[in-house]
Amino acid sequence: MNWSPRCTARNKANKIIDKFDVTRASIRAALIDLEAQGLVERIRNRGSRVRVVTVDEAVAITECRMVLEGLCAAKAAVAATDEQLDELTDLGTAMTKAVADGEPMTYSDLNHELHARIREFSGQRTAVELLERLNAQLVRHRLQLALRPGRPQQSLNEHLAMIEAMRARDPQAAEAAVRAHPAGVIDALRD
Repeated sequence: MNWSPRCTARNKANKIIDKFDVTRASIRAALIDLEAQGLVERIRNRGSRVRVVTVDEAVAITECRMVLEGLCAAKAAVAATDEQLDELTDLGTAMTKAVADGEPMTYSDLNHELHARIREFSGQRTAVELLERLNAQLVRHRLQLALRPGRPQQSLNEHLAMIEAMRARDPQAAEAAVRAHPAGVIDALRD
């Protein structure tokens, strides 16, 4: 039998077409979009695959996130309502409980939720869009860090400091606290 990489890729594409009732053109368009987002890479004469983000790339992405997340925190410290700040406090309490109960995946989910809420409360739509794109590239590294022994405990203190600075409605302190958090992430990524 004459086998080629294109044949396998074509078979996979046909399975996707059948399963989701889509066209080959829509699959191609989706892959081009995912490639533009940095989530997929195309390999000549082989097809596409999920792009692996190296530790060096993850560090560079996290450095960019530091600036954007800091901006969002400073804006949220001023713009958030008292109810929204209470929501952040409640998330901090739930995160504390998750760490105490030894539930790293629950903590990771709450961590993600806290950052999403801060971005939302900031009203800084452009920064939010950029952060979502950057964060999508770090999913694998985020999960690995969540499972690293001791990391949730260290991260918790950073998150609680962020919440405290926003509750104080101090944009400079909020930005500094949020920028300090990714610095800890960078250290953990390099370990």
